[in-house]
Amino acid sequence: MSVVVAIDAGTTGVRAFAVSATGEPVAWAYREFRQYFPQPGWVEHDPLEIWDTTISVLQSVVVELTERGETIATIGITNQRETVVVWDRMTGLPRHNAIVWQDRRTAGRCDELRADGHEPFIRKRTGLVIDPYFSGTKLAWLLREGGVHAENMMFGTVDTWLLWKLTGGLKGGVHATDPSNASRTMLYDIARREWSGELCALIGVPINCLATVMPSSGRFGMTDPDSAAGLRVPVSGIAGDQQAALFGQACFEPGMTKNTYGTGSFVLTNVGAQLPEPVDGLLTTVAWELSDGTFAYAMEGAIFATGAGVQWLRDGLAIIDAASEMDALAASVESTDGVYCVPAFTGLGSPWWDPYARATIVGITRGTTRAHLARAVGEAMAYQTRDVVDAITAASGTALAELRIDGGASAMDVMCQFQADLLGVTVRRAAVQETTALGAAYLAGLSCGVYTNLDELASQWKAERTFHPTMARDRALELMAQWAHAVRQCVAA
Repeated sequence: MSVVVAIDAGTTGVRAFAVSATGEPVAWAYREFRQYFPQPGWVEHDPLEIWDTTISVLQSVVVELTERGETIATIGITNQRETVVVWDRMTGLPRHNAIVWQDRRTAGRCDELRADGHEPFIRKRTGLVIDPYFSGTKLAWLLREGGVHAENMMFGTVDTWLLWKLTGGLKGGVHATDPSNASRTMLYDIARREWSGELCALIGVPINCLATVMPSSGRFGMTDPDSAAGLRVPVSGIAGDQQAALFGQACFEPGMTKNTYGTGSFVLTNVGAQLPEPVDGLLTTVAWELSDGTFAYAMEGAIFATGAGVQWLRDGLAIIDAASEMDALAASVESTDGVYCVPAFTGLGSPWWDPYARATIVGITRGTTRAHLARAVGEAMAYQTRDVVDAITAASGTALAELRIDGGASAMDVMCQFQADLLGVTVRRAAVQETTALGAAYLAGLSCGVYTNLDELASQWKAERTFHPTMARDRALELMAQWAHAVRQCVAA
């Protein structure tokens, strides 16, 4: 039986995930890697640690599949998107730690670009706002202040780094990416669908260091057995994690919407093949490009910290020992008793886009307990999602019919029910939670014939649980008003 293996290189770890021809998970392995915080607001990863972690989990899955007599047809890659890696094409070694999407070190440079009046041009060409979240200013910082010289340098997001290593590295590795990742760099013209020389010159990134952009579903290259756990198979699918999740949730028709509750949360709506005009507070991004020419854009709201709040409760405050404790602890109280947590640990994303906002807790009294804090962190995920959905529906003119959800934090039933209550629509939690990896597997398998077409993939999607709204709409609006007040305190701080 042929299976597809997806490599899901996330923000805190890497997962290898094998999927059958019927879309069922058949093997997986996961391993975390270290997070580095050299200064407040700075977040880095070691690219070699990411690579070692990738090979470790890939090897585990290959061994398991081999023992069961299953054949790997192809590999797909999905990745934390805006994180950047630079490496030397002569030695194959990284020249600096990867700068992570959460990193805010280039906020000052973004302020300069905005003050010089460049935002309308950048918005029109890229669909993005000027923000340190995106890759372009990170790459420029590495050249300007990070001690990296452009000569013999290869630039890329994490997918590009892993593809190059898997296909042989110094022995002839493929230096490529796909449009969904390219569209997150602030260097890619999403209308012309190519790197922009004007944007590269403005931001300060040599265009010749960037990767070739190839369709999200299509053959990128063959793996080198010496590099890829003994495998000689095509890499035939690549997409940024949130676009991969949109694909894995089978949101193939315009108007279909998903939210992934990971370290951050990302609400994406498929808006079809026609590029919409930029909308304040939201991003326009490439969803995917298939080898048959099928192309889709997405409207996105990026929330920087949701699951990160759970990690903070665990690692920073030691309120919980494991993330799995969150649901029961939050459900042990009927409400937060007026406590609101705005988790702006690295600024606020959509729809505010304030890189200087800092996390805030309001409403604490002597009666506040760890359970109230846990519930407030969980409810913050739902509040932020409602803010983004409101912005998307206002921009599109189309009301949300349902929300498909996935990601680690979506395991919290109390949060999912609260999400349905705030939105006033049905929330459907995917049966296969790892929709990011599933989407990468679907893109790769579609290119190699493991899957026939999008209709087949849509028929495989199933909900594990459905949450229906029960809260009165007046009460939901009252809660949203109180949340808005808490956000204003966060921004004012």
